Amino acid sequence: MAKKVAIVSLGCAKNQVDAEMMLFTLRQAGYKIIEDPAMADVAIVNTCGFIESAKQESIEEILELGKLKQEGKIKAILVTGCLAERYKDQIMDQLYEVDGVIGIGANGDIAQVVEEALNGKKPQSFPDKLEMPMNGGRVQSTQQHYAYLKVADGCDNCCTYCAIPLIRGKFRSRKIEDLVAEAQTLVNNGVKELIVIAQDTTRYGEDIYGKLMLPTLLNQLCAIDGLQWVRMLYCYPDRITDELLDCMATNQKVINYIDLPLQHCNGNILKAMNRRGDVNSLTALINKIRTKLPDAVLRTTLIVGFPGETDKEFEELSQFINDVRFERLGCFTYSPEEDTKAALMENQIDEEIKAHRQEIIMEQQHIIMEEYCRSLMGKTIEVLTEGYDKYAQCYFGRSKADSPDVDGKVFFNIDSRKPQIGELVRVKLDDYLDCDPIGTMVD
Repeated sequence: MAKKVAIVSLGCAKNQVDAEMMLFTLRQAGYKIIEDPAMADVAIVNTCGFIESAKQESIEEILELGKLKQEGKIKAILVTGCLAERYKDQIMDQLYEVDGVIGIGANGDIAQVVEEALNGKKPQSFPDKLEMPMNGGRVQSTQQHYAYLKVADGCDNCCTYCAIPLIRGKFRSRKIEDLVAEAQTLVNNGVKELIVIAQDTTRYGEDIYGKLMLPTLLNQLCAIDGLQWVRMLYCYPDRITDELLDCMATNQKVINYIDLPLQHCNGNILKAMNRRGDVNSLTALINKIRTKLPDAVLRTTLIVGFPGETDKEFEELSQFINDVRFERLGCFTYSPEEDTKAALMENQIDEEIKAHRQEIIMEQQHIIMEEYCRSLMGKTIEVLTEGYDKYAQCYFGRSKADSPDVDGKVFFNIDSRKPQIGELVRVKLDDYLDCDPIGTMVD
């Protein structure tokens, strides 16, 4: 009987794609892939190590699986991903539940690692992180109608608060022909929406083609029959070019949704973060986007409490949010990470002050999002159907304004015909609850 393997993938969608590739390798090697780790012979935790809270989540998951192992339900626990890459020595020394740990460069060897763990060995493998496979088959772990397309790995930006370059290595793009072939396979398997991701998506192609190639890639993806939406995440403001905006304006399949991880707007703070721009340049960029793409939905992420952030600099950020009015926004408190320059900076901010600033930003954003919801009332929008909520007794899905897991849902009733999961339907909006629009499907 085939041994059963389950992967618990934590953190970002980029990590999820890595997990899907490992699942494919394991399936090809004859292992049975299952969803519930409690029913598996081997449980793999594909960890995130980006910020302190993500590390804690990874450790807690390992400890929970350790209880199942003590009960005899799991034979072995393996740790992969960013936490494994970053803390390879500490994991085996401090987490006795773990039977093996590998860095991202060994992802392609996962089947051999599982076999060794089942045979009682304690596999540990940390080849060069640049050896991590970037092409190959995947076992899709999202719903069938959408999938992530990882166009590059690593990062060269070296923001002072971020450990990603240390963990994932230098920025490296995949070839266009490989990406288009993978996208075609995903669409053949039922994918309607492709979500293009990388650590710095707008930098795609610069390292291997000598110029920014995201618009070229998008044009080729849009030529795939059956693909209906193309969404982009992690678009750095420095590389939002006129060519990219023109590509979005002319390709109906490319959703006018731009995820801009700005982190801050104050020039001094951004310089300390090793990022470019200030409130004036960022406001000008956003105005340009909204001029070229009048229906654009803008999402950003912010960091409050960065070392040295004064009350005045925070107030500038607060005013910027009120002026720009992002349709989507997430705010995090600064987390000092080992081996980063920012962790050694003076004037670290008290945790209570950080939390208070975060609360202020999110309260502001809630008001802005309610205003955005009110502007949608009476409009008819496209919704990608994702399921039926038996408690609310209605269907739900996502609009072009909603990226999976990070944004909200659209809830809708039906008059007659039941929609299929993954079907694009038109919904007329007439209400909202907690910033999730509500409406009725129209034929």
